[in-house]
Amino acid sequence: MNDQNRLIRLIMELRQTGIADTRILSVIERIPRDLFVLPNFADQAYENTALPIEQGQTISQPFVVAFMTGALELGDRHRVLEVGTGSGYQAAILSKLCRRVFTVERYRSLLKVAEQRFRDLDMHNIVSRHGDGAKGWPEQAPFDRIIVTAAAEEVPKALLEQLKDDGGIMVIPVGKESQHQDIVRIRRNGDEYSEEKMLPVRFVPLVEGTATEKRNSTTHST
Repeated sequence: MNDQNRLIRLIMELRQTGIADTRILSVIERIPRDLFVLPNFADQAYENTALPIEQGQTISQPFVVAFMTGALELGDRHRVLEVGTGSGYQAAILSKLCRRVFTVERYRSLLKVAEQRFRDLDMHNIVSRHGDGAKGWPEQAPFDRIIVTAAAEEVPKALLEQLKDDGGIMVIPVGKESQHQDIVRIRRNGDEYSEEKMLPVRFVPLVEGTATEKRNSTTHST
């Protein structure tokens, strides 16, 4: 089966699992996921599964990417903060649905590879930096939307503070790595925050600080 057939099958599977937003499905259809995975996993790029990338991190399952993107309720004028650039795939999806994406990655090597992918795909509305994602990007705050692609034991206060106070939305996995995790949607109105548990998931943990690079590390963690 070639990539085009695998992609068609993936889009059909996403529809069957409840992803109904045609804008999101269209973007997933247009973004070449095979460019964001390790070469030895290229034949699995259009499977609905998480795959390992460098530094023991993962590229999320397409269903989870689509679900979290939909949960953000994106508008084309929104400014979005992404915590955890990883392969760059989630940022690439977001970039086609909003005005600007600000993405933070703690592994410098991952960020450099992702930035090259953005350049190769002419994605000019993605701004990236190496840093501690748990601290957000205060110089660019407030953000209309915040998405976190690693699981926090508790929602970082800095991210809550950087969320726009008149209808800002954050989507974040919450829970310990060895225990139950849920995708949680947080809405901010003034100083009030409301939380909604949406989907049980399994993510690598959100770790504070920047990272010490590992050599040739592609350990799978989901």
